Amino acid sequence: MQNESFQADVIIVGGGLSGIVAALELLQNGKKVLLIDRDKSENFGGLAKWALGGMFFVDSQHQRKAGIKDSTALAIQDWFSFAQFDQEEHWGKNWAEQYIHLATTHGYEWLRKYQIKFLPVINWVERGLYQPGNSVPRFHIVWGTGWGLVQTLIGQLKQQATDRNLQLLFEHRVLEIITTQGNVVGVRGATTTGGDFEYYADIVIVATGGINGSIEKIKANWHNHFGTPPATILNGAHPFAVGDLHNATSNINGNVVNLNKQWNYAAGIRHYAPRYPNHGLSLVPCKSALWLNYQGKRFHSMPLVAGYDTRYLVERICQEPVQYSWQVLNQVIAKKEFAISGSEHNELIRDKKFLPFLLQTLMRGSKDLVQKIVTQCEDVVVAYSLEELAEKMNLLTGEDHVEVAHLKASILPYDAQIQRGTAFYNDEQLRRIAHARQYRGDRMRTCNFQQILDPKAMPLIGIRAFILSRKSLGGIQTNLQSQVLAAPDTQGQQQIIPGLYAIGEAAGFGGGGIHGYRSLEGTFLGGCVITARVAVASICNQQLA
Repeated sequence: MQNESFQADVIIVGGGLSGIVAALELLQNGKKVLLIDRDKSENFGGLAKWALGGMFFVDSQHQRKAGIKDSTALAIQDWFSFAQFDQEEHWGKNWAEQYIHLATTHGYEWLRKYQIKFLPVINWVERGLYQPGNSVPRFHIVWGTGWGLVQTLIGQLKQQATDRNLQLLFEHRVLEIITTQGNVVGVRGATTTGGDFEYYADIVIVATGGINGSIEKIKANWHNHFGTPPATILNGAHPFAVGDLHNATSNINGNVVNLNKQWNYAAGIRHYAPRYPNHGLSLVPCKSALWLNYQGKRFHSMPLVAGYDTRYLVERICQEPVQYSWQVLNQVIAKKEFAISGSEHNELIRDKKFLPFLLQTLMRGSKDLVQKIVTQCEDVVVAYSLEELAEKMNLLTGEDHVEVAHLKASILPYDAQIQRGTAFYNDEQLRRIAHARQYRGDRMRTCNFQQILDPKAMPLIGIRAFILSRKSLGGIQTNLQSQVLAAPDTQGQQQIIPGLYAIGEAAGFGGGGIHGYRSLEGTFLGGCVITARVAVASICNQQLA
């Protein structure tokens, strides 16, 4: 319960990773903090607890030890290429450069100070397809996943906290930002039991996430480049990330931008044990599976393969008349390559069981996870022939879209190329598999050119994949100190809103749009840490450099 005599210096709205980091840093600087969160206390930590824990760093000790030559100049080049910023974008570009300069010294090294460790093999994601992406691997996975990351920082927060310097309020939904003569002075909202509340402080930090927990808002802000939104979009975001504080900020003339820029995923399946309506899981699509459209036809112009350009995958599927897809593979591919992103389905990393994790990676594969999904997920079918597979795919959807002839036309030529041998591969997916297997991080979990219809690899597995909501790339616009900016005046000038900061996804991970149209991945958790630390440095009149 709130101590009514407690007078905070700073109110933080949102108990996710960015809010926790901000609270920890503020306490270390002698500030009194009131942290308000809509969720229950047992869910403290937000979506980050369920994340895999990948973080984007540049020229880290882990990279150097692995022989990866990286630099801020190369990272800036990659970032700006992949982001394809709008010409008029100002704060997003400046935040991108600031993040890259701060990421390793004030993200990676800061986390290591709290004994947070990373896997030795760095993942290489978002390499780029038509636009160059990550030139080198930069995706550092936390040993302990996002769950361990959050629990460690909460533990540090509790060590710093007393009843005189930190108050935590859960099940409180903030709906308004209170101002006096243009200065932010507090917040107002309602509890889950229906009571109203008001709290006051000199500074308010918005750390409430984006809008992607609301499918309605996703569709309302759908980028016209993608056409009409899919009928079904699964929720892979936090269910309370619905933009309450975006609205509240707009109501006091704060500038909210780029909400049509979203980072959604192309391979979502329904959670077999959902924690909230429309709850989806994010697959890490198997590189050796064939990605087919709703009819069972392969995407021939450019085969869909994960790890290169997530935005392209979503765009291509959304161009289809029916906007879901299928991945067809077999048991051998699934055992070697199948994975689901997040802490929930990577228990050995989450629980820091090194030897079992090593054994699974090198020998056993994901047999247990595959069995769970095959038997419990409604979006997965199993068959021993293409005829049976087509029948089950159609029974699942209630439509007759899939034809055996389509499956044969997709799979038989692919298998035939593998049978002819590597010297005769002329298939873009096989070329990309060959490229991926040159890097040890991919070779450990990518099959050595596995045919789909190999009799020894049966049964066949068909996975219906929906677009999955994930992250808002836009949000509340901020300057390089994480201070919220007002909407431009008639001359195009902007002023800060005194007393108001925004961090993490609420701020589009920096500036209201640090990523442009695409993320190099790992920049979400990293962005939460960096924006929070920048905000606190500003509040405490310090400098991160």
